Amino acid sequence: MLSFYRIVKFSLQDISRNIWLSMVTVIILTLALFSVNMLLVVKIIGSAAVGAVKEKVDISLYVNPDADEKEVLALKAQIANLSDVKEVSYISKEDALEIFKGKNSDNPEVLQALRELGKNPLTPTLVITPKNVETSDGLIHELNKIQSDIIDSRNFTDHKVLLSKIDSVTDKVTKAGLFLSLVFLLITILVIFNSVRVAIYTHNMEINIMRLVGAPNSFIFWPFLFSGIIYALLGIMVIVFIFYPFLGLLQPYLETFFVGYNINIVDYFNRNFVEIFGLEFAGIALINVVAAWWAVRRYAQA
Repeated sequence: MLSFYRIVKFSLQDISRNIWLSMVTVIILTLALFSVNMLLVVKIIGSAAVGAVKEKVDISLYVNPDADEKEVLALKAQIANLSDVKEVSYISKEDALEIFKGKNSDNPEVLQALRELGKNPLTPTLVITPKNVETSDGLIHELNKIQSDIIDSRNFTDHKVLLSKIDSVTDKVTKAGLFLSLVFLLITILVIFNSVRVAIYTHNMEINIMRLVGAPNSFIFWPFLFSGIIYALLGIMVIVFIFYPFLGLLQPYLETFFVGYNINIVDYFNRNFVEIFGLEFAGIALINVVAAWWAVRRYAQA
């Protein structure tokens, strides 16, 4: 315990004696951790966007306004029996009109034009939800085979293109963030290496005295290695202090963009706090210790 106390004491002394170099080290560590956490946020938002699009994927068949309801229900049953169909819902002219009014409730010009028209211009619709977005092409092919006089038009939006674009943007941002993180980590290694080298030069006389009185290498090496762990702990504390306010600023924009979806980035970090920041601390501490060990092995050998 006494040896451990002395190791911690010497580590803190080294950090305080080279306070400016220590501050630079912590700042670079914080930037590296910020970029890593931003990568995680991009991944979460990308997954949420893909999930939101998948939930909204549907295929619409517009039915003639004069079609008999029995014929419409028969067509609905026929479509529901297709293997790739998850659900088929029937929206009548009246329901379609109410939905249209609700979507344009804040647009008085559109509502006024609808009143002046004097009739319901919308048509009944069969909304088809596929079981799997990836197999929607096959479903569209099957729907095109259905020939019925009551089908007025078909709306087969290619959602796979949109999903592909979202994945592409997410992938590009992730690669850019990963490159930035690696750059910061490389700078961190170099800074830790140089900070330990400076500390060794500062304590050169003390190290020689320790060797003369028979101090083991572990007692000489460990203060410098432990400094790397302290830097990692300080970096994690700073990033938690900075990143949570950033998430708080980001959350309202996510709620506005993903209306109707429960996407809470702050809650995600709260629920996974130990896993996220624990793994980051372990990773950064390991990198710091390796960099410190490298410097110690090179400059503090007997």
